Amino acid sequence: MSKERTENWWISEYNFCDEVTARYHLPKRVRFHEATLRDGEQMPGVVFHKEDKIAIAKKLDELGVDRIEAGMPAVTQDDFDAIKEICSLGLNAEIYAFSRAMISDVDKALACGVDGVIIEAPAGLPRLQYQYRWTEEQVLEKCLTAVSYAKEKGLKVTFFPFDTTRAQLPFLKRLVTEVVGKAKADAVAVIDTTGSALPDVIYYLVRQMKSWVDVPVEVHTHNDLGMSVATALAGVTAGAEVVHVCINGLGERCGNTPLEEIAVACNALLGLESNIRYEKLTETSRFVQEISGFKVAFNKPLVGEAHYTRETGLGMDVMRREPKTLMAIKPEFVGNRFRMVLGKKSGKASIQIKLDELGKSYTDEQVAELLARVKEIGMEKRRFLTEEEWLALVREIVG
Repeated sequence: MSKERTENWWISEYNFCDEVTARYHLPKRVRFHEATLRDGEQMPGVVFHKEDKIAIAKKLDELGVDRIEAGMPAVTQDDFDAIKEICSLGLNAEIYAFSRAMISDVDKALACGVDGVIIEAPAGLPRLQYQYRWTEEQVLEKCLTAVSYAKEKGLKVTFFPFDTTRAQLPFLKRLVTEVVGKAKADAVAVIDTTGSALPDVIYYLVRQMKSWVDVPVEVHTHNDLGMSVATALAGVTAGAEVVHVCINGLGERCGNTPLEEIAVACNALLGLESNIRYEKLTETSRFVQEISGFKVAFNKPLVGEAHYTRETGLGMDVMRREPKTLMAIKPEFVGNRFRMVLGKKSGKASIQIKLDELGKSYTDEQVAELLARVKEIGMEKRRFLTEEEWLALVREIVG
């Protein structure tokens, strides 16, 4: 099979034409830094207790994420205890903590036993001027001190100059090059903290950082304008090796890049391999929905109910022959399932398929009557029929 048509998907062949891929600088493999336990919990109303964090960490490890950002140990004792417990589980994923550019934060991370730290400091001009009121020299000094200290203590460090997309480029270049060159950070991230940059901007900034330093570049994008997957994907095409993600797109305000969407996009649209077990995506999504109390939209891509639910009668019979005619990604690939429902938009083929599933014999007249009643109920109730309503009609009309 070709790149665009496999057992699991049938996507646009133009994804792979030379004119599209000419500017790509793809990594050999993409890795995922999972931040649900820290950034995901920053979504208003979401609270994870120690037991929740441990359970989610185990689930993320089963899913195959490369790194788990287990939390910020300086927040509460409960967070500290949860991170320490997660570190003791012997998971396959690396365990990171989130730290401010402060020695005390790094010490707390060390006490938890993590493999590495994300060390953050403001880079964006609005943050420096109105939130922190730090000079560029102050930021640089704090970052060099904290990153150097973490490296001396044996931790892996990703430098996280947040609000990267609103930073002044000369300052950003100086900050990144000195923290990597002098303090020996292992990686640096491009962060679209406010979700306000175009995909081409993330591409540009990743290429800039690649030209400044010889360490991996990571991308961390938010969804304020609905572009987090597109911006993260642009970062990968520019050569970013690691994508920061959250299950179900949890995160502050409108959330972070959803793991389930970017992982499939990297695999199907860019042909990149990862350690993700794609068939566990829907299961993991629902697990986190249950614990967080945050339910994803009905029409959420890939793991939502609507993606693989069809009411429209047109083309329904083709689902039996080749489901990818109507849907680019096979539902089983992401652990989801196809579901046909009946309502106003249904057709005769829909009725016949549903009757065949029940093993019922029927006449053309019965199909026509069932279809008329289904449309009537769908219009009256402004929704599709429940299984109970459908079965009641079958009993009444077919027997």
